Amino acid sequence: MIEARPTYNRRNPQNPMKILISNDDGYQAPGIVALYDALKDVAEVEVIAPEHNNSAKSNALTLNAPLYVHRGASGFRYVNGTPADCVHIALSGLLDYRPDLVVSGINNGANMGDDTIYSGTVGAAMEGYLYGIPAIAFSQVSKDWVELAPAARKAREFVLAVQQAHLVGGAAWLLNVNIPNLPYADIRPAQLCRLGKRHAAEPVIKQTSPRGETMYWIGAAGAVKDEAKGTDFYATSQGHIAVTPLSVDLTDHDNLGAWGQHMARMAQA
Repeated sequence: MIEARPTYNRRNPQNPMKILISNDDGYQAPGIVALYDALKDVAEVEVIAPEHNNSAKSNALTLNAPLYVHRGASGFRYVNGTPADCVHIALSGLLDYRPDLVVSGINNGANMGDDTIYSGTVGAAMEGYLYGIPAIAFSQVSKDWVELAPAARKAREFVLAVQQAHLVGGAAWLLNVNIPNLPYADIRPAQLCRLGKRHAAEPVIKQTSPRGETMYWIGAAGAVKDEAKGTDFYATSQGHIAVTPLSVDLTDHDNLGAWGQHMARMAQA
């Protein structure tokens, strides 16, 4: 029998920080295991993550089917739903306490530029933010978990830094953090960045099923379009950790005045 992982490490100081961890790669993904192991001795850590890979699920909630929570052999709890489902369930009834911080990841691949709109990793963190809890989404720039241990170590250092800066336990904020796949000594300091931008996605891939039906596969993400200095793409290309504060307000504030004029003309038409 595999011993379940504890959610509290007794070597912690009194009244330690409480962290909820989730992801979009699934509760058995190497990234979430590495993140848990990196944080388990600096906080009370709870893992509630999707049963299976749920990449690109963004903020989707499951409203047309029941959700179930189970505990794996590792001790991690998993849900037959999306990343946002996991955090939503945790914060709206499953947990009997309020976490100080929600951490998502470590994702298998970058979440930069337009990717953040689709990202389940960001979606899980954003759900915590919507509940008024500070949240961080961690991703590695390249796939396949290369140099995962250094990324987890950097994630631990970042979490400790925001705690020591007294940013945990107060007003909610949401950070998107991308870590280069480099040896620890080669990862350069974190830089504050804006999101870059990609070109439109590649065309869908059209195939014929064995039953003769036409089926479509979503094409690959588009090439990078805006990787200017100051973007997350530029920072990580230089070996830096990219840190981008995110906002949930989608209002086009800059054009509210212009749209007021448009609406007035439309009303007179």
